[in-house]
Amino acid sequence: MNSFFSGTSVLSFLGCLALGILYAWLLYRNNKNLDKKLQYTLTVLRILVVTAIAWLLFAPLIKTLNYTLDKPVIIIGQDNSLSVRQVKAAGFDEKQYEQNLKALQDKLSDKYEVKSYHFSDQVADGLDFKNQGKLTDAAAFFRKVQDEYTNRNIGAVILATDGIFNHGGNPLYSINQINAPVYTVALGDSVPKRDVLISNVNYNNIVYLDDDFTVEVQVQAFQSNGENTSLTVAQNGSKIEQQNIAISGNSFVKTIPVKLHAGKIGVQKYTVQLGSLPNEMTIRNNSQSFYVEVIDGRQKVLLAAAAPHPDLGVLKEAISLNKHYEAKLVLADDLSATDPSKFDLIVLYQLPDLQNLSASFLQKLKLVKKPILYILGGQSNITAFNQLQSQVNLGSANGSVQEVYPDFANGFTSFNLTAADQKQFSTFDPLLSPFGRLTVNAGATAVFNQRIGKVSTQQPLLFFTNENGLKAGYLMGEGLWRWKLSEAENEAPQSVLNDLISKTVQYLSVKDDKRRFKVFTSKAAYDENENIQFNATLYNDSYQAVNEPEVNLQVKNETGKVFNYTFSKTENAYQLDAGPMPAGNYWYVANTTLGGKKFNAVGSFYINALIAEYQQTTANHQLLNTIAKQSNGKLFMPANLLKIADEILKNENIKTISYEDRKYDELINMKWLFGLILILFGTEWFLRKRNGEL
Repeated sequence: MNSFFSGTSVLSFLGCLALGILYAWLLYRNNKNLDKKLQYTLTVLRILVVTAIAWLLFAPLIKTLNYTLDKPVIIIGQDNSLSVRQVKAAGFDEKQYEQNLKALQDKLSDKYEVKSYHFSDQVADGLDFKNQGKLTDAAAFFRKVQDEYTNRNIGAVILATDGIFNHGGNPLYSINQINAPVYTVALGDSVPKRDVLISNVNYNNIVYLDDDFTVEVQVQAFQSNGENTSLTVAQNGSKIEQQNIAISGNSFVKTIPVKLHAGKIGVQKYTVQLGSLPNEMTIRNNSQSFYVEVIDGRQKVLLAAAAPHPDLGVLKEAISLNKHYEAKLVLADDLSATDPSKFDLIVLYQLPDLQNLSASFLQKLKLVKKPILYILGGQSNITAFNQLQSQVNLGSANGSVQEVYPDFANGFTSFNLTAADQKQFSTFDPLLSPFGRLTVNAGATAVFNQRIGKVSTQQPLLFFTNENGLKAGYLMGEGLWRWKLSEAENEAPQSVLNDLISKTVQYLSVKDDKRRFKVFTSKAAYDENENIQFNATLYNDSYQAVNEPEVNLQVKNETGKVFNYTFSKTENAYQLDAGPMPAGNYWYVANTTLGGKKFNAVGSFYINALIAEYQQTTANHQLLNTIAKQSNGKLFMPANLLKIADEILKNENIKTISYEDRKYDELINMKWLFGLILILFGTEWFLRKRNGEL
């Protein structure tokens, strides 16, 4: 630390000193009663006091300099994934390598600050040589370094890995953000070994009953030219497909399509298996299991209209994008032959119509209890519409239309529309709405209100009603094709209109779940390194969420083993983190008691096995060499691991950095200075009085 004065000139200080000397001379020049030594002492004290007081009037500053030394940080990252353990180079001594890496850490600690991490699918502190990670994400290690050592003096990064990454991004693209040399340690073996494996399986995780679907299996083989193997597919343990594969070349890749049939409802386990070859490096990558959920058909949506209209194409396209829904368009005379009971949702586009072409169809519709989406426009028969349903009345209609813009209604929560979505809807062109006095049931929930010009109204534009559990939706205007053109004009990356239509259809067609006890997983399929999350909700007789009683859960795997859990209570519901589980199919049963009545809930989920670490077995030392060169580092083999310390020590760019911290304070703020002035002034006064001076 270094302190000195600044902010005042030498001349001002000399002026203050001159003032002190003048004051002392005037006070003591004619004094004959004091001893000469005492007179000189009093004169000096007076000079010091007056000079100090006068100088403080100039508000001088004192500048303080603090110097902080920041030693270089050396960061070690150790790959702790399965691929490092399963493939070792010839002559590699695992125990010696572990000792050398720890010795390197100790040697560098004498001069540098050393931090060590191990990484696989996650990054954790310290070194770990168990090599049990199911994935390798080297980019996550570099992100960890960047996040935790921003603005720190990173001297170097030591990366010990085999160069195989199967999760996250390419680590090569992360090194520029570190701004430090990366010294790579090439683990594993870059020489391909004899092996056949399933490198990837492409499939849809949801298919429909009685549909045929195709699974694409990518097969690879190394050092196996001229060999033959077989590909078999089993469903729930029973073989359903087999193909022979002739391997041509020592680096063989082939994608094989397998056509399967969905003949059974529920979650189906499929296992793809390759026949093993003699002297294979490993057979862990010869099989892969995956799960497909077979559901009983799509939800059927009927688009009923009297005549073609561009809006109908917009509606059908948006509905068909959801693979759970199937849209059918029926027009004019074909309506009379259509049975509305075969559909899950009916969309009445400008029906009833002015020509009354839909009368017979609407009579049949009255006899079935189906959710309906009404879309009104210039061709709607408003009188017949008012008679068809009881939730909405459009009075004083004269057949004219008016332009209305969408204005998002506050408080809508039935499904989510982001702030960005709402902003985009506000830029859309207007719809054409029948003119009239609109009266809506008090229980209606509005998505959009009508905005006429720049005037926002409380008249709903798109809204929902629910009468005795039967949902209905109302769009009081035509012209959805205009909104589609507005999206194209704005070059929106995603269609908010398609999203709105899809969510509207889903909300209306899904039946309300009135169960008082609900338990469900956060998703239907997990990877085996993910934590299994459960949520539960319990309702009382008034259908209010409560969480007073305990909720117990039993999870059973395919072998019949049972795991018992108890839910944790949240504000008014329940949560459970069951942690990761092995791959397989699972079923669960939850139970609780409320008011003397027992409640049960059942469900299932499945966990996919992670075999990525077995699907690439040849080390990528070329990537490690590129990382080292681009960062001004160097590639080392495990046998030369300790030489990294010498390389770092002779690197002149890796050195301690001194940071200077400047601080300015006003001298008048220092309390001790006032104490010193009082002491000096008091001493002078005491000595003068003691010797009889005034």
